[in-house]
Amino acid sequence: MNLEEVLNYRRSVRVFDKEKQIDPEKVKHCLELATLAPNSSNMQLWEFYQIIKPELLAKISKACLDQTATATASEIVVFVTRQDLYKKRAKFVLEFERENIKRNSPKERQEKRIKDRELYYGKLMPFIYARFFGLLGFLRIILAKIIGLFRPIIREVSENDMRVVVHKSCALAAQTFMIAMANEGYDTCPLEGFDSKQIKKLLKLPHRSGVNMVIACGIRDGNKGIWGERGRVPFSEVYHRI
Repeated sequence: MNLEEVLNYRRSVRVFDKEKQIDPEKVKHCLELATLAPNSSNMQLWEFYQIIKPELLAKISKACLDQTATATASEIVVFVTRQDLYKKRAKFVLEFERENIKRNSPKERQEKRIKDRELYYGKLMPFIYARFFGLLGFLRIILAKIIGLFRPIIREVSENDMRVVVHKSCALAAQTFMIAMANEGYDTCPLEGFDSKQIKKLLKLPHRSGVNMVIACGIRDGNKGIWGERGRVPFSEVYHRI
């Protein structure tokens, strides 16, 4: 399938054929492709949990209110945000960028570019993603307002704003995964109806992690799990050429 065919094929499938299993290795590869998704500052504050054990599938499904999508799924993938890993991920990206610049930048520009990355990932990213009972976010808002008096500045810098940023990046990875799955002829259903506390307990996730999305995976059972035609608001209502 070409991209347009893949996008038209992908539907939110709510009933899977339990007699047709999917290849866990192909699902894993689709998750590897998901890491190619764009994400804010390349911080990659995400983790993916591929659930294949029947007993855990049943428990995850119960935490998802036993919706038919999870109850009939061959596998379930849980997309998790890890804002708490910001220091570790910033350090990784900085180390990568140092070598990346040495390999691919003109020698006369390398020193400045490395210093820029050291400032960005060594100082700015840890400051932007840090959390402390909302106080650091409040400080960032005040700084943004002051700087904004003199030049354009990103203003969505509160602790809640940064949580939203992390979830947006993780959602981009989830969408990339679902497109990759459709390309394999596999089906998915993204869910937001779940008990996040129960899921975090089942997966032994740390307190500061977040459950971004639960995606049921399998092969559609004919047309049982597809609710008729795909409905979309008229394109003329959402498209604006300026």
